[in-house]
Amino acid sequence: MSLQLRLSSLSRWLPVLAIVLLTGCTIAKPRTDDPLEKFNRGAYKFNDTLDKAVIRPVAMGYRKVTNPPVRRSFSDFFTNIRMPVTVANDLLQARPKQALQSTSRFLVNLTLGIGGFFDPASQLGLPLEDNDFGITLARWGAPEGDFLMVPFLGPSTARDIWRTPVDGYFFDPLVLFANNHHYNGLQYLPQAMYLVTLRSRGIDAESFLQSAYDPYVFIRDAYRQQRLYKIYDGNPPMEIIQQMQGLDTPDFDPEQLLDQQHQWENKHVEQPAKH
Repeated sequence: MSLQLRLSSLSRWLPVLAIVLLTGCTIAKPRTDDPLEKFNRGAYKFNDTLDKAVIRPVAMGYRKVTNPPVRRSFSDFFTNIRMPVTVANDLLQARPKQALQSTSRFLVNLTLGIGGFFDPASQLGLPLEDNDFGITLARWGAPEGDFLMVPFLGPSTARDIWRTPVDGYFFDPLVLFANNHHYNGLQYLPQAMYLVTLRSRGIDAESFLQSAYDPYVFIRDAYRQQRLYKIYDGNPPMEIIQQMQGLDTPDFDPEQLLDQQHQWENKHVEQPAKH
């Protein structure tokens, strides 16, 4: 796999620390359908070590030399420049209304937003949508498959793993730019900056992961839950929500799960956060 695909894919899992903020869900029973858990935990440990040794320090340095408005402008730029990924998948899913809205948003921010560094489209009421080929496969009826924690790439599933090569090779402007230009390695700089920008976003939410009863389980279940909400545009059917939260399981006791979480937090409360 090329460097640009690794950078683009790795960037997707780092901000998963903030996924719990996106869904606002109630306490959910940890999933047990993880036949590759032994491998996945090893891959998670590898990715976490790589993050702490290389990526997080760079993101921290980026935060030290920038202020929130600058970081927001770079974030808006990368969000907008990758909008063709969403538009293409909207079209593959036969969603012309969403494709038109995302195209309009892309053009408005590209022009009135001075290349996308500002976001006038939101002020004009054009919604921000995030779509990819994994969601396309889901809406085509492809099963989710086993959960995968992939080295360098982070959390995925047997279905979602296909978004990396498909979106990257066909739709992602950052990858297409790197594939078609050669500047002695500098063609990868936009993707590296995108990675740092995304990782910077996740730093403020790290406390959620540090306080988790089992960080691997937290990321695994939060990722799958977040993907489920995306597939259903934020409104999954009630029976799926109940299944996801364990409410359809007679022996599920949320109080017991909360007690386990509190016991873990009490044991680790005096441990300083790693920086």
